[in-house]
Amino acid sequence: GFGPVEMTRELATLVMLFTVGALAGRTWRARVGYMVIAFGIWDIFYYVFLHVICGWPRSLLDWDILFLVPLPWWGPVLAPVLIAVLMILWGTLASQFERPCLPALSNWRVWVLNLIGMALALYVFMADTLRVSGGGVDALRNMLPTAFNWPLFCVALALMAAPVVKLAFDLWAVREPVFEVVEAN
Repeated sequence: GFGPVEMTRELATLVMLFTVGALAGRTWRARVGYMVIAFGIWDIFYYVFLHVICGWPRSLLDWDILFLVPLPWWGPVLAPVLIAVLMILWGTLASQFERPCLPALSNWRVWVLNLIGMALALYVFMADTLRVSGGGVDALRNMLPTAFNWPLFCVALALMAAPVVKLAFDLWAVREPVFEVVEAN
């Protein structure tokens, strides 16, 4: 009976995180950045407080049901924490630093790589669920994954990092020197 309640809670949490971003930022980019930061921080501290409250997870390799929408996602706690760190990095770069003026859609390649990485990560998280989904609700409820595809997840994580790396390089390229060397005559 908790399934619908949990799905509603997950959706309400996403609405709250989007609202935080909408209220915190002045530009669409800053709003998205703040939303992504909030999501990443929430995700990490979710596990921190669970550990403080009930002693779980005992390690970053403990399995968790990550989401229930649209199907159950499974994975070791470390996997969403790594994604959360990427989210915090990108959100910070996007919301706190002025991006150099680049032609519209100049970053489309990195976003395609990011989307491919997201799709791969979702596949890794839902692979076992997808495998048994034809068996109906009982098969989904009784399914317990035993192995995580770390190699494919690492590829997905690297692809998801493309916008972080690109934005960091763009900001680094236009940085102003902190110190100027003055030559004495």
